[in-house]
Amino acid sequence: MNGESITPYKRAHKKLDIWQEGVALATHIYLVTEQFPKSEVYGLTSQMRRAVVSVPSNIAEGAARNSSKEFAQFLNIAGGSLSELETQVEIAYNLNYMSDEQRKEIDRKVDSITGKLARLITTVRRNIKDQ
Repeated sequence: MNGESITPYKRAHKKLDIWQEGVALATHIYLVTEQFPKSEVYGLTSQMRRAVVSVPSNIAEGAARNSSKEFAQFLNIAGGSLSELETQVEIAYNLNYMSDEQRKEIDRKVDSITGKLARLITTVRRNIKDQ
């Protein structure tokens, strides 16, 4: 978290490492899914892209809210989107749409974001109790 404040202020999300990692993961997923069969454009490709874009989007929306409770809610939604993405990555791998190396790279990025997300949620919930 780089010691950044979780108090909402204009464009607070841009200072969050977790948001930056989420944007990087989304970019990576877009590049990986470009290799998927064209028959998946409205299926798995679309599902994965929507799930991964939801991660930094919900972090940003939560950071713009006026309360820690609302921020925590949006962080939880981002966590759910990460879980969706993990499932979709596994399915894509099982269908041979991605290599083991690609899957492992995505898993590393998801693990990093998941850990940071859990720590941020804990911090935000602590602030709710202190309010």
